[in-house]
Amino acid sequence: MAFTKVAVVGGSGTMGNGIVQTVAQAGIKTYLVETNMELAEKGKARLDKSLSKLVEKGKINDDRKNEILGNIVLTDKYEDVADVDFVIEAIFENIQLKKEIFAKLDAIVKPETILASNTSALSITEIASVTKRPEKVIGFHFFNPVPLMPLVELVMGLFCSEETYLAAEKLVDQIGKKYVKAKDTPGFLVNYLQIPLLVGAVEALENGLASAEDIDKACVFGMNHPMGPLHLLDMIGLDNALDVFTVMYESTGNEKFRPRTMHRRLVQSGNWGRKTGKGFFSYEK
Repeated sequence: MAFTKVAVVGGSGTMGNGIVQTVAQAGIKTYLVETNMELAEKGKARLDKSLSKLVEKGKINDDRKNEILGNIVLTDKYEDVADVDFVIEAIFENIQLKKEIFAKLDAIVKPETILASNTSALSITEIASVTKRPEKVIGFHFFNPVPLMPLVELVMGLFCSEETYLAAEKLVDQIGKKYVKAKDTPGFLVNYLQIPLLVGAVEALENGLASAEDIDKACVFGMNHPMGPLHLLDMIGLDNALDVFTVMYESTGNEKFRPRTMHRRLVQSGNWGRKTGKGFFSYEK
């Protein structure tokens, strides 16, 4: 079966916006759900701007841009998405707020609707526990920037059914992405592998082993990574990364996930990476 209606809760945020674009450009009616219409309008304006850049680069034409935008419906009411096939929650990493959202969605959407979370570290099983459909709750973890990064981690909570997993695979195929199957353990698969490298890069800088530039060059030219770890942290957002690292460390107690002091200080000073103009590197024009 092909999915025809998908809702993205938190669709004006960085991740949510990218998910909305990715789903809408696959020809699926996509509901951008926000807490108020002003935020929803800002989210669509961001998409308009992103798509306009693709037009300028000759990657799509104006007709294609308008077609994608035409697939997007803005709303600030969960009742408007009662009959969608699939909901993807994409808010920031706050377990209590996510559970509140899933409880509300569970009471409104049709019984067969699959509920998914884009969380990068929080427990899918715990999120599913507030619903009456834990077998239909799954992790649907995209990577930033969503339109460019090809992978989605499909995370199986303790009670997630194989039927739900197979349906999630179909949606990933429909939106033109690749997938891996992961267990509901802290950090799932990609972050479990990647965070120790990111933490290690910050620690190397903090201890004066090398400059930020050389640490990144070592990974790009010595390990064949497409981007250095410090530039990657700046792109993710140091605030977002700190949230994920903290969840990983508190969940496992493993030192390899512990956020380093330099990382914390940059976040505390408001230097969060590209979105603020400065992090480990400067992006100010």
